[in-house]
Amino acid sequence: MRFRTVLLNGILALGAVVILTPFVWMLSLSFKPESEIYTPFIRLLPEVWDFANYAEAFSTGEVGTFIRNGVIVTLSVLALQFCTIIPAAYVLARKRFRLQGLCFAIVLAALIIPQHVVAIPLFMAAGKLNLLNTLPVLIIPFVTSALGIFLLRQHFKTIPQDIIDAARIDGAGEIYTLWRILVPQILPALAAFSIFSIVYHWNDFFWPLLVISDMDLATPPLGISLFASDEGGNDVGPMMASATIIVLPLMAAFLAARKRFIQGVTMSGMK
Repeated sequence: MRFRTVLLNGILALGAVVILTPFVWMLSLSFKPESEIYTPFIRLLPEVWDFANYAEAFSTGEVGTFIRNGVIVTLSVLALQFCTIIPAAYVLARKRFRLQGLCFAIVLAALIIPQHVVAIPLFMAAGKLNLLNTLPVLIIPFVTSALGIFLLRQHFKTIPQDIIDAARIDGAGEIYTLWRILVPQILPALAAFSIFSIVYHWNDFFWPLLVISDMDLATPPLGISLFASDEGGNDVGPMMASATIIVLPLMAAFLAARKRFIQGVTMSGMK
């Protein structure tokens, strides 16, 4: 058992090193001057700590604008998703109606459809509605989530029926029961989905690249492309500084909700 424990811990440590190495290297490059970046010798720590890359990221790259756009888009999408996935998951979990199985099958089918498959129809619809190159075009196509409906449905099914019956006996209506009694019971699931949604839409590069041409409306991943030249990118220092600044909000969000996130993921398969 001791050998097995040591072996498993060694494998986990090796996996952690593989995952963290790109982040450590990104942080190292963000503090290196250009003369140290383009050198045949690989050094983890810079000889001269240079903070000019971060100043250039905010001045030339306008990282503050990209972060502002990213916050607006991700939080708006998350708020709208909460308004749609919570009622849908509640109905699929606690109600009985004729097309319930078909509706749940559609949700499961939507889970396996990649975003790229529906990108062209969405792009054409956005063009017809004159939404291209606006912030709403980054929000409206994602007002609901099949993953969110599935995840919350699994958690709604774990709530005892006695709680709902007691609320009805006390005179609580359907809306009050859902938002004031049941939703607090599934906070771990909401935290887990929030992390999934924020990370996905914060890091999304494909859809903003299609619909945004004004860099004042660019989200963080699209904004980083400003530092890339036709030869593949020559402003490596400011690019890595921008990437470091953009990653920090995601790390803070995960660390703040990590306990709820783990609970939400581990309990999603329970009935």
